[in-house]
Amino acid sequence: MEGDVRTDPATFSISVYGSRASSTSHNMSSVLVTPTEPGQQEEQELLQLEKIKPYTRKWETSVMDTIDQLELTSKNCKLKADHHCDIWHNVPAIFFSTGGYTGNVYHEFNDGILPLYITSQHFNRKVVFVILEYHEWWITKYADILPLLSDYPPIDFSGDRRKHCFPRAIVGLSIHDELTVDPSLMMGNKSIIDFRNLLDKAYRPRISSLSSTGVKSNAQDASPSPLMLRYSSQGTDQQLKSTQVSVGGDIVEQTNRVVTIKKPKLVILSRNGSRAIINEGSMAKMAAKCGFEVQVLRPNPTTELAKVYKALNSSDVMVGVHGAAMTHFLFMRPGCVFIQVIPLGTEWAAEAYYGEPAKKLGLKYIGYKILVKESSLYSQYEANDPILKDPDSVNEKGWQLTKKIYLDGQNVILNLQRFEGHLMSAYDHIKSSRSRHPMLSQ
Repeated sequence: MEGDVRTDPATFSISVYGSRASSTSHNMSSVLVTPTEPGQQEEQELLQLEKIKPYTRKWETSVMDTIDQLELTSKNCKLKADHHCDIWHNVPAIFFSTGGYTGNVYHEFNDGILPLYITSQHFNRKVVFVILEYHEWWITKYADILPLLSDYPPIDFSGDRRKHCFPRAIVGLSIHDELTVDPSLMMGNKSIIDFRNLLDKAYRPRISSLSSTGVKSNAQDASPSPLMLRYSSQGTDQQLKSTQVSVGGDIVEQTNRVVTIKKPKLVILSRNGSRAIINEGSMAKMAAKCGFEVQVLRPNPTTELAKVYKALNSSDVMVGVHGAAMTHFLFMRPGCVFIQVIPLGTEWAAEAYYGEPAKKLGLKYIGYKILVKESSLYSQYEANDPILKDPDSVNEKGWQLTKKIYLDGQNVILNLQRFEGHLMSAYDHIKSSRSRHPMLSQ
């Protein structure tokens, strides 16, 4: 909407004065209204434009039914006297909802934070966010990111009863594909790499703070953090004494230089409920024997995202079972390795939601599809049951059955000998990368 845009929280409406509607679709996330020619609409006091629910998953009727609806109207200029402004803003507004699936980290990024970046980044922070179904916890959780997208405090549309006025408004967010940014649709050809760089900028100050306080806390308390466990074979680092260097083509002795080569770091994102790796401890010890420094990360819904970012940003490999937590691959550096353990019946979702997006970020993606015997379902059903033999036919019966059997009713018992091959593939990839870029290993 463009012109004299004014909010009315009491009626859940947004009005633009002295404008007429351009061509729109009921499926569009935003509406553009162009100024009226002089003398037009003098006889018409109110023109209904459309009703919109500013949430991205418009193809999912069940969740869209839960989203608050806004009424967008165009009104004649002479009605402005009946609708005053409590606060006038000289920058545009973006209206969106944090309802729906908010609370699930995949949906928070895929349906919220990424579309917010896509829709707002070209404003260079000169934009106000107006939020329907406003949650303080969401504001707190993403407090590191939001200031890099907007210079202004977000507005609670229904909680702030004042009437706000803007020169322009976008109602709803643009979404491209699963956990990605399509450069061909972005001003300046921005990509998912640019979004990842924004995350790095957002969390860097907090990571520095955590690192400095972490040194102090470790000195005072050597007990492991409940957030993470560590595994390592003898000696965390390898130290190599360099006794010879080349000077002008000649080899001379150098006895006082010690080069520290860091082991590749592997982070396991652990699950406590369904789709947990039953023999996770054994897998972690095996990874340590393969040459990794291993960290088991156990985030929960209240874990500060900066702490998760710190762990994964410094990792070379991430291992986890298919689920919302795999969204955290966005925290990894391009060139690193993401190993996704894929339980029975989840292959399509695992690849579409996380595997393909990870490749677009520049990660080496390894999908580990478990065998039937690696699923806890193997002991619950006969060998010829479609649940084991033909998961696709089960999934075709509907989402609720898929969720009940494959998402909520399944755990994983890894075949460690088989999985070791995937770990060694990841190890070789990291070692090869370090040989091409030696500074990465120091």
